[in-house]
Amino acid sequence: MANPYDPPAEEKKVDARVAVAPPLTMMWWKFRRHKLAVISSIVVIALYVIAIFCEFVAPYDPEDYFVQYKLAAPSTIHWRDEQGNWHFPFVYKIVRDKDPNTLRSIYREDTTTLYPIQLFTHGSPYTMWNLFETDVHLFGLSVPQSEQGVFLFGADRLGRDLFSRVVYGARISLSIGLIGVLMSLTLGVVIGGVSGYYGGKLDTLIQRVIEFIRSIPHIPLWMSLSAALPADWPVIWVYFGITLILSLVRWTGLARVVRGRFLALREEDFVLAAKLCGASERRIIFAHMVPSFLSYIIASLTLAVPGMILSETGLSFIGLGLRAPAISWGVLLQEAQNINSLVLAPWVFAPAVAVVLAVLAFNFLGDGLRDAADPYAR
Repeated sequence: MANPYDPPAEEKKVDARVAVAPPLTMMWWKFRRHKLAVISSIVVIALYVIAIFCEFVAPYDPEDYFVQYKLAAPSTIHWRDEQGNWHFPFVYKIVRDKDPNTLRSIYREDTTTLYPIQLFTHGSPYTMWNLFETDVHLFGLSVPQSEQGVFLFGADRLGRDLFSRVVYGARISLSIGLIGVLMSLTLGVVIGGVSGYYGGKLDTLIQRVIEFIRSIPHIPLWMSLSAALPADWPVIWVYFGITLILSLVRWTGLARVVRGRFLALREEDFVLAAKLCGASERRIIFAHMVPSFLSYIIASLTLAVPGMILSETGLSFIGLGLRAPAISWGVLLQEAQNINSLVLAPWVFAPAVAVVLAVLAFNFLGDGLRDAADPYAR
């Protein structure tokens, strides 16, 4: 007679799979149940793909001027014409008029002329990754730029396509977040690991240095260090300078966490077994101790990337970070300081939408990774 308290056969099968599954597989099973984290991971991957191929994704060069479309509103994408006929996506011809009272430019659609939006069109030439030259863009219009343009996010006060500039800005803003976090990871793991593994006077010295750095308010420290960068530096030097400044401030939190884990792990049996087998200290640290809490480090770094992006955006917004001709989301948001542009053309705030999207996606992804970091928790 069957025992009524026995679990069903399907539940036994699931328990058997869990019992023999490796930790990474368990993490993946738990992570994919976090639907918001999965969607956010797709968004993050898409953002970095756009950043890598920004020259191809952007329909125009970010410095191309459409003098006839200054502060033009975002283009309206149509599928049906005035007669009700269906077409591939298209835009109508834009005609500029003057408001007789304010003399402000007013843009209206001329429904007698339509321009289809085509994929893989030829436009402004560019060099992809400094390897080869091409002029193929993901989408655009078949007519010359002097005749008509398509502006998904509108145009700024100089007539430059905001969508192209936001796409180009993604490369700098997202790469600063990623490179800065990797630099913080290196400093935090090495310094925190040395502090926790060896202890003694070295641990005391490192902890006092960390406490001193953490006692300084971050925003004034960033501002003072950024203001110290020479104004005549090239864009690439300023880029690495800002990345280094953000990394030198943010490594302390991870170092504290790594130190605490090392203090707990250095007395474990597997560390003692590695010592008895003759393993070097470097191998014990990087091959045995760090991998034991690598999942936590990955989750922490994912949550740290938004802070890096916001820090760069804030510094560039107030003029102490990257400066034109560099293109980042913070540099583009400087346009929002112009109250006339913001009132008459609220679409100049489009880079802020990109920042919010990236930060939310990284936060939700970090939440999912943090939950999956302990795959045996119920």
